[in-house]
Amino acid sequence: MPAPRADSPPMIGGNDEALMGALAAGDTAALNLLMDRWQVPLRSFLYRYTQNEPDALDLAQETFVRVYQHRARYRTGAHFSTWVFQIALNLARSRARWQRRHPTDPLENESEDAGAQMQVSTEVTPAEAALTVERAAAVRAAVAALPAELREAVVLFEYQDKTHAEIAEIVRATPKAVETRLYRARQQLRKTLARYFV
Repeated sequence: MPAPRADSPPMIGGNDEALMGALAAGDTAALNLLMDRWQVPLRSFLYRYTQNEPDALDLAQETFVRVYQHRARYRTGAHFSTWVFQIALNLARSRARWQRRHPTDPLENESEDAGAQMQVSTEVTPAEAALTVERAAAVRAAVAALPAELREAVVLFEYQDKTHAEIAEIVRATPKAVETRLYRARQQLRKTLARYFV
């Protein structure tokens, strides 16, 4: 990535859309600010989509490479968050298709389970703590088992706080289709997780 131009002062702040305008105009420091703002939400989304931390990190980095490569294509006035999640989702879908064609034996990823165990309050009994960790793992597994279009909608709505309209733009569907996907996903999750949430 080229260094910022000497005649272009670095961006101090600004909203995402202004930063994209600055990036398109040659201020590469704007990309660092966008990465600072969006890398955690993107990694969270991508982890929940892929259920694989190294893949999530790799895809988040690739997302920002694409943001830089396609900076001139960004439409002024478009919501940056929607655009960047579209890029991330497309990359995740491509990775999933590639992995289906090239299956491997995945290594067990215990990092999130360890994090869940560490967040359990010290005021609960060991049995309650174990149940909390088990429930969290069951929810992750149930979400991961959803068909891709349902999983995308759930992760964007429940974990990224996106509206139906924002999700529709990201996944290129109508808001009504998103509503239907969320309904179907909730029905499947209720059935799968019934024993944990009675």
